[in-house]
Amino acid sequence: MISIQKVSKIYPSRFGVGQTVALDNVSFNIDEKEFVSIVGKSGAGKTTLLKLILAEECPTEGEVIFDGIDLNCLKRTHLPKLRQRIGVVFQDYKLFSSKTAYENVSYIMEVIGISEKEIKRDVPQILELVGLSSRINNFPNELSGGEKQRLAIARALIHRPDVILADEPTGNLDPYHTHGIIELLVKIYNMGTTVVLATHDKGIINKLGKRVITLEEGKLIRDEKKGRFII
Repeated sequence: MISIQKVSKIYPSRFGVGQTVALDNVSFNIDEKEFVSIVGKSGAGKTTLLKLILAEECPTEGEVIFDGIDLNCLKRTHLPKLRQRIGVVFQDYKLFSSKTAYENVSYIMEVIGISEKEIKRDVPQILELVGLSSRINNFPNELSGGEKQRLAIARALIHRPDVILADEPTGNLDPYHTHGIIELLVKIYNMGTTVVLATHDKGIINKLGKRVITLEEGKLIRDEKKGRFII
């Protein structure tokens, strides 16, 4: 489903001298309905890789293929359609502070042109799925960190994406809420969605027992079907 072929990403220096190599000749494939963790220390290239899959950035060299589509050649006018197939969960939630939990999710549906009837049907269902039925009318500042991340996941799921990209989704959470968020991502995976999790949390990876791709200074150093966090 996702194919990364000989991809390098090089950023020029901010001061015009030298360069930063974020990714260096990285290649791997992710199959449909697979759960893959991308691990490495801060600065290893995890977030850059997710940005390439989302077509937020282009590789300096190599190819990024999504379901047969070469993202290097994708016209900007086609980006919204691509991104409807990808849900993204960030470490810092990116919620609308002035909107309730219901409104945070319904707004995403409104933007992509979903009817009011479907919104009223689907939003309560997705909030129930992530365990926020009782918080439907609460604002983000009335939610715990774990609840905010569950709401962010609800927003990522509401347009029924083929893939969820989760970029350090538990980075701001305590161990209790971290466990809950990972359980939710596994639940989403078991429902048939491809999940790509970027993290440097050793405990999460070692409990999952799923495929692990390890990056170090932009290089892919390990790819194991049932991997552990080894750096």
